[in-house]
Amino acid sequence: MRREALDLYCPFLSNQAESLIKLYIQYTCLVKQTETQRPVHLNTHSKYYHCAMTDSQVPIRERMEALVRRKQQEITKGLETLDTVKFQADSWDRGNNGGGGVSMVLQNGTTFEKGGVNVSVVHGNLSPPAIKAMKADHKNLHLPIDPATGEPDATGVKFFACGLSMVIHPINPHAPTTHLNYRYFETWNADGTPQAWWFGGGADLTPSYLYEEDAKLFHQLHKDALDKTDVALYPKYKKWCDEYFYIKHREETRGIGGIFFDDVDDRDPNEILQMVENCFDAFLPSYLEIIKRRKDMPYTEEERQWQQIRRGRYVEFNLVLDRGTQFGLRTPGSRVESILMSLPVTASWLYDHHPEVDSREDKLLQVLKNPVEWV
Repeated sequence: MRREALDLYCPFLSNQAESLIKLYIQYTCLVKQTETQRPVHLNTHSKYYHCAMTDSQVPIRERMEALVRRKQQEITKGLETLDTVKFQADSWDRGNNGGGGVSMVLQNGTTFEKGGVNVSVVHGNLSPPAIKAMKADHKNLHLPIDPATGEPDATGVKFFACGLSMVIHPINPHAPTTHLNYRYFETWNADGTPQAWWFGGGADLTPSYLYEEDAKLFHQLHKDALDKTDVALYPKYKKWCDEYFYIKHREETRGIGGIFFDDVDDRDPNEILQMVENCFDAFLPSYLEIIKRRKDMPYTEEERQWQQIRRGRYVEFNLVLDRGTQFGLRTPGSRVESILMSLPVTASWLYDHHPEVDSREDKLLQVLKNPVEWV
């Protein structure tokens, strides 16, 4: 029986029959992936697809994939309510390297100049240099031994990675750019058992003009999301965000922060996955409200020019310092268009530019040089 048919008839099934079919779906469609198979892609409108995210018997990697695919649809549909232009889907794959994804991009809208919401689900071999770079943060990560030679296997370690990465650049200088990313990474031993795993991610705001009420809303909703797991997490992840998005050569942060975490494997993976979903759920209510407040505000050509300068800082961080960009560009078969999707359409670099003291532009710079505790 096809899954589409099950979705059609499920409203008429008894609870017992529905439970049996659920087990059948889990057995036939959510089985452990082989080395050469791509992860199963389920219908995101299916009730059984949502079951994949919550059933603890389903591997974490498959539940995370289900989550990011659903959130891609939710986020793009939510953002489209504030624009007259729709996101366009662009599917891609890595060929023999394993896996692929869907990039959803909006350009030249009436509210958003450019936005990208990218889901990637990739797998393959992690090279020895990549393993060496990651090993400091993951003691369980190691090269398998080739039984024929007794030496580390030069082919590397098999890995799986999936995540959602998003950057939105509004037109109006008073509306902030935002970035969101949540991801899961897993490696396997030669016998197929998990070797190491971890989660990473976060969400942050990069305004050109500071509105304290916007900063407080964004931070408060993300704090509320993290508090559901542990009240100690928000202060930790907020500080981590300020430190990670620090542009050392400019001595300022990229924006007003949010939350950020990486290489997290210190809790039960089911608990961390739920935390990630809670953080996902905090994003749209905060960002959509902020954009509604700012998208139609009048602005001057001088304010637009300041926005271009701030975008230049954004480009500097993403191309020079961001670990995700560097990892993506080093990964064989990676899609450059998706990796560089985060860059704005336009940006400016004016020589030795300094805003007027006590101006609104200067006020933003003071916060970027001295991060604020917003909640």
